[in-house]
Amino acid sequence: MTPELRQLRYFVAVAEEASFTGAARRLRIAQQSLSQQITVLERILGAKLLHRDSRGSRLTEVGSLFLPEARAVLARNDDALAVLDRAVRGEIGTLRLGFLTTTANYLLPPVVRAVRDRLPDLVLTTDDTQIAPLVDGLARGRYDLIFTRPPLVDGFETRTLITEEVCAVLPEGHRLASAREVKLADLADEPWVLTPRGSWEPWHRRYDSDFEAAGFAPRVVQRAATVQGLLGLVAAGVGVTRLARSSHSLRRSGVVFVPLAGETARTVAAWSPGNDKPALRGVLDIVSELAAGTDLTAAG
Repeated sequence: MTPELRQLRYFVAVAEEASFTGAARRLRIAQQSLSQQITVLERILGAKLLHRDSRGSRLTEVGSLFLPEARAVLARNDDALAVLDRAVRGEIGTLRLGFLTTTANYLLPPVVRAVRDRLPDLVLTTDDTQIAPLVDGLARGRYDLIFTRPPLVDGFETRTLITEEVCAVLPEGHRLASAREVKLADLADEPWVLTPRGSWEPWHRRYDSDFEAAGFAPRVVQRAATVQGLLGLVAAGVGVTRLARSSHSLRRSGVVFVPLAGETARTVAAWSPGNDKPALRGVLDIVSELAAGTDLTAAG
């Protein structure tokens, strides 16, 4: 048989008090019950740990050697419970974050900074990538939490963090560059530069719907795999495109961002509903609180 932790705790109390009476008072149990448990412990160990007499109790030679070991076992148990408690509260462990490349520039710094400030012992790993591998990584468990733009695919939980304007991105000197606002229909006759249709089909279905509602199909003259590539093509005068206003942080020269009437883009945090990491909920709350009080598109 293996001694119970409470029996070790009783033994340590008697040794430190040098008295069954004092130990019983400290432990708030009956002295008779305490004495019985010490007897059971000695029987389990096959060794006498305490001398009992009218003046109290004192350790045997074996008891003196066993006392520091018993204390170590109890301390290790307390440490283990403390770790468990911190893990349950989401204060320790590892959380893997993924950022859509176009949001990482402004979103990653304040998010990581806020989480590290509040949960300094939580290990964060970060990655930034394009939308398709980002969503695939979440689905396959490579990421615990991603920051991206909808629409996504079914099966994820999401929380909106940012809602911002969508803009027409025009080359400098364009006839509409000085407008305060334009409608998508105002760009019907323009050459367009867009991402490849295969880059993320849910986005392109949304684009198709928006263009159809505006009464035209865009004349796409070139495609680029990244937002930086689209901005470069616009700056070169190849065509126009549409992007969230925060994309302006990726290129300041050669392009003009003009708000598109009535159009907005969202940035969301997304996670798998089966993810039971306690740290996930804590980080979501921290990020939501941050987003509520900060313009995250300008915070990086």
